[in-house]
Amino acid sequence: MVIEINDAATLTELAELYPKYEEALVTNDVDTLTAMFWAAPHVMRFGVTENLYGIEELEAFRKGRSPVNLARRVKRLDIISFGKDFGSITLEFERESNGKIMRGRQSQTWVRMPEGWRIVAAHVSLLP
Repeated sequence: MVIEINDAATLTELAELYPKYEEALVTNDVDTLTAMFWAAPHVMRFGVTENLYGIEELEAFRKGRSPVNLARRVKRLDIISFGKDFGSITLEFERESNGKIMRGRQSQTWVRMPEGWRIVAAHVSLLP
């Protein structure tokens, strides 16, 4: 089987979606963030201090989290697609917290579902 890597149209779709995610993240737009994830019990997100399984846990986390200090600077963003229905978005970011610069990274696995592109797995961590 041959899988096309970095199909131009697929990369464009993912590149257009990511800024919408980032804007929703830093403005704490819970409805948009929740809608961008797969609405299934199999979706997961590993965060800095939490492991979330299923859309209900993800949504509850978003609703319960403080909207303060969510702004960050994306330092590197990489998008890769495998075929027309599967992609990965990874990035490195910086955030200021208590006068210190915190460095972190994020990875997302995106799948084209019947309802559109959805994140099926995500990971966020901070570097020491």
